Amino acid sequence: MSQLIVENLTKTVGEKTLFNNIDFTVVSGEKVGLIGINGTGKSTLLSIIAGIEEADSISKDHPNRYRIVYLPQEPEVDLELTVMETVFMSDAPIIKVNLEYEHALQALMADPESTVNQDLYSKFQNEMDDQSAWDINSKARTILSKLGIETFDKKMSELSGGQKKRVTLAKVLIEPADLLLLDEPTNHLDVDSIMWLSDYLKNEQGAVIFVTHDRYFLDELSTNIYELADKTLYSHTGNYGNYIESKVLREEMNAASDDKLRNRYRSELKWIRRGAKARSTKQKARIGRFDELAEKVKKDNSGEEMDVALKSTRLGKKVIEAIGISKSYGGRKVIDEFSCLLQSGDRIAVVGPNGAGKTTLLNMFSEQIKPDSGVIDKGTTVKIAHFQQHTPLMDEKKRIIEYVRDTSNDIEDADGVHISASQMLERFLFPTKAHGTPIGKLSGGERKRLYLLKLLMEQPNVLLLDEPTNDLDLETLSVLESFIDSFPGVVITISHDRFFLDRTSTKLWVMDGTGNVDTWFGIYTDFLETYVPKEVVKLQPVSETVKPVQQQQKKKMTFAEKKEYETIESDIATMETTIEAAEAEMAAAGSDYDKLRDLTAALDELNGKYETLIERWTYLQEINES
Repeated sequence: MSQLIVENLTKTVGEKTLFNNIDFTVVSGEKVGLIGINGTGKSTLLSIIAGIEEADSISKDHPNRYRIVYLPQEPEVDLELTVMETVFMSDAPIIKVNLEYEHALQALMADPESTVNQDLYSKFQNEMDDQSAWDINSKARTILSKLGIETFDKKMSELSGGQKKRVTLAKVLIEPADLLLLDEPTNHLDVDSIMWLSDYLKNEQGAVIFVTHDRYFLDELSTNIYELADKTLYSHTGNYGNYIESKVLREEMNAASDDKLRNRYRSELKWIRRGAKARSTKQKARIGRFDELAEKVKKDNSGEEMDVALKSTRLGKKVIEAIGISKSYGGRKVIDEFSCLLQSGDRIAVVGPNGAGKTTLLNMFSEQIKPDSGVIDKGTTVKIAHFQQHTPLMDEKKRIIEYVRDTSNDIEDADGVHISASQMLERFLFPTKAHGTPIGKLSGGERKRLYLLKLLMEQPNVLLLDEPTNDLDLETLSVLESFIDSFPGVVITISHDRFFLDRTSTKLWVMDGTGNVDTWFGIYTDFLETYVPKEVVKLQPVSETVKPVQQQQKKKMTFAEKKEYETIESDIATMETTIEAAEAEMAAAGSDYDKLRDLTAALDELNGKYETLIERWTYLQEINES
């Protein structure tokens, strides 16, 4: 079992110390999620481990033939190479021969009559046989297909930014490695690709350290969590949910409060991980209660909470109405006769495969492009803020305080309190000492956070969010989700982040890439489990020679289960009241440790019963819905 031991790692950038004498050990098979707010040095840490960037001090120990492979957040590519040439650009012999074979194949296809080309092709074909390199070739094509890349002979210059990132991800995944370093690998991936990548990495024998904003991906894949905070690296065993619980242990000083929050949070976390249904008011309320608990146990690294509660411009009765809008590109219709009426409070997620036209739809609402036909009628009070997928160019010499003051130096928050640009920056986790920092010295995530601040300071009443989760840290995402909860206007979101969509949307616009836009009510996770596109149904004719599959008999509730189902929600509510009373009694027990010990044992028993009730309710609910 190989391992990488890093000790006494220190790195300072300018006047800012990112980490000071940190130590960690990564063992084969571990899948380490690296988290921390933007600017704490996550990307820098990966770059140092990969040997790309130098540390101020570091001690590393690993086996002689220990191989590290690195995917940066913004990989550089040779635009003149084809997709397959890029994937096979490596110093590993088994991948090198694949590159030579691809070159020989291209030459033979260009001039099949050439004996030189025929001999060269035959030579590398034999070398592929000798080195058993065909598996790598097949693996590369499979991975590219899973990541949505179907044309392998295209030049990289012909690909979009997201496609380039997916090709470089495929390149990294085929490399023989003891340690994979992946910086935001889920950016630009659709949901199917993200789920495939999670399963793929779980089966990797080597170690993986990865940075991601996708909490479902983080929770599903990680066996360990590394958190960068206060110039220190904190190591936690387990996935993201386990990390939250252990963080409570680390940060809570009051033992009674600690037990209360940890036990209640574990129960809610267990329920929400089950992918619980959220089609009823009570069920949606449970998700809200889960998030309230999450906010209680989460603390910002600096000890302050980020606050984005700003006053929004009043929204009149008329918001936006689209009537029969259509849009085509190169003869392909991406939106066909789509109509909708937006109302205050709408929370809409636009979903569909890459290239389906999701960004086009948002750009039409923000009037950046016009529909080919149809009209978009906007109310006179509508004020749109469009958070675009790619951060607009910023003057890198401008200091961040000047950038914010360009919008306003007198902002009114939701409570009517007037605050300055400097105070607003502090609310957005930019400490006072950083206000004079030139924008050019900010990380990509910090720039996105600054861009988000500027948009919200304009006090919009309609938010258009195009991939807002890319490059933002988990703390910022959590607060943005809370802001959306209380935002009185309209929010339309494009994202591949399942957790974010579950938290922020109650209605979906489902785009299929052929122009159809279906409306689906509910949360995104439920949609993924149950939605069947209309086209799939049409393309499945039943052959007369094939016996129809016997429909599985739906399970029905017994009489006793029906009676139980009628009362179980009230039983859960009663148990919650009992737990709250027990918690209040613990809070009043003060320093009576004998009483606290007995109360803690009783509370653990109550929480166990509460979890059992939740599990039973979920089981009965599933039968009822079927």
